[in-house]
Parts: sequence; C-alpha cells; structure tokens
Amino acid sequence: MGMSKKDLTRRRANIQNRIAELEPKVRMDPLKKHPEIHEELAKLKVQLAENR
Repeated sequence: MGMSKKDLTRRRANIQNRIAELEPKVRMDPLKKHPEIHEELAKLKVQLAENR
C-alpha cells in the first residue's frame, strides 16, 4: 500500500527542514573536514527531487 498525500507532504517537509539545518553547516565547512554532513545533504537533495 502506498503512502497517503498527508504522509508524503509530511515526509517532504521533514526533508526540507533537515536540508535547512544542514546548509549553514556545509557553508561553514568549505574544506569538507566533515564529509558526512556533505554526503547527507547530497542524499537529502536527491530524495527531495524524487518525491516531487
């Protein structure tokens, strides 16, 4: 069974909120000393694009 519209909207909102949290951290780390946050941000952006 698929996800309802409400579930999809909530999931998309959660992804957008997490992206908003990570973007300032990524900007403050241009040398990629913490690659895990860069990888997580890239994965979340891909998930957000798939959910559209």
